[in-house]
Amino acid sequence: MTGDESLVVHDASEVFVGGADAERIDDAAVAIEDGTVVAVGPTEEVTREHPPENADRAVDASEKTVVPGFADSHTHSLFAGDRSDEFAAKLRGKDYQDILAEGGGILRTVRAVREASDDELLDAMLERLDAMCAHGTTTVEVKSGYGLDTETELRMLDVLDRADDAHPVDVVPTFMGAHAVPEDSDAESYTEQVVDEQLPAVAEQGVAEFCDVFCEEGVFSVEQSRRVLEAGVEHGLTPKVHAEEFVRLGGAQLAAEVGATSADHLLHASPEDAQAIAEAGVVPVFLPGTAFGLGAEYADHVPFREAGATVAIASDFNPNCYAPSMGFATTLACVGMRLPPAEALAAATHGGALAMDREDRGTLAAGQRGDLLVLDAPSHVHVPYRFGQNVVETVVTGGSVVAESGVVRRE
Repeated sequence: MTGDESLVVHDASEVFVGGADAERIDDAAVAIEDGTVVAVGPTEEVTREHPPENADRAVDASEKTVVPGFADSHTHSLFAGDRSDEFAAKLRGKDYQDILAEGGGILRTVRAVREASDDELLDAMLERLDAMCAHGTTTVEVKSGYGLDTETELRMLDVLDRADDAHPVDVVPTFMGAHAVPEDSDAESYTEQVVDEQLPAVAEQGVAEFCDVFCEEGVFSVEQSRRVLEAGVEHGLTPKVHAEEFVRLGGAQLAAEVGATSADHLLHASPEDAQAIAEAGVVPVFLPGTAFGLGAEYADHVPFREAGATVAIASDFNPNCYAPSMGFATTLACVGMRLPPAEALAAATHGGALAMDREDRGTLAAGQRGDLLVLDAPSHVHVPYRFGQNVVETVVTGGSVVAESGVVRRE
């Protein structure tokens, strides 16, 4: 959704401009015209050039904070079925791979998605987009990968396209046919199916922008993952990689070699992996909600930052990590990964935008897309500080107010 009106948000206690330097301005304002930020700075200066009384819409942000909209760069939020019992099973000692080997996990969701109608999938997706939007997400990447056959993967991507048209949150679609190995196949045969059958069909459909693969022990090897990603590039899809989640297999190095936009998870990545990713311009995406849900150690962001990479934080919203709130993801990034609040917020906005090749958003600088949040809080620190509470009061996408006090207005 992009507005064709003017909006002035003024008298904020703090405007978190964001970006690599996590810039902040006290007693500040933001002016947006035709969906684009045109001015950010002290309220007196901005309102002199852009008087609130002359704007189509003005928002008094006194004693409140303004931040960029969250850019959630890794989710599997299009799914069907319920796996809450697996949460209890993990507490009894079963791990992710045990559940998958018993036909649960991803394979269980695949069965539910195949059985669901397109309208059922769309309704579920729109409800989840409402929840994400109410918590401040304005751009979200959503993967397919719960089909594991050509027909259902295409259905999922079509539903994502419809959801993008129907909802103010900007949906970025990723093809992830190589998410798991179907029950009736093996990794090698299924890799061939993804490369020879699914990818040509996905390219012809023209919805997906990225191609992702689960490069993991017991799923897809580095070589199989390379074949999928290189075939994706041949079909016009930009690579992404699930890398080093359970073991260090080589997915991070692969991401660097193929020029992926992002390498995600990285719980077992090495300093050498961090250096390779940084030198290749790959964005490392950390998913602290996944570590929290699995009871695992958190990823170490320090080698990546020391290597010069711009890091991102994402929710990994999926049936195994039911986490629509990017605010809570920043809390976990602070507490579990020891990121300072300003850096966690920058990773959830600027970093996430870069991980989706969306350089036109993620900060509140002039020329950027007008995506912002008004928080019912005096500073950005309250986003991670108030875990368990949604401090987002107003959501703006493309210069249009699309949610207020948790109520989302769809197109």
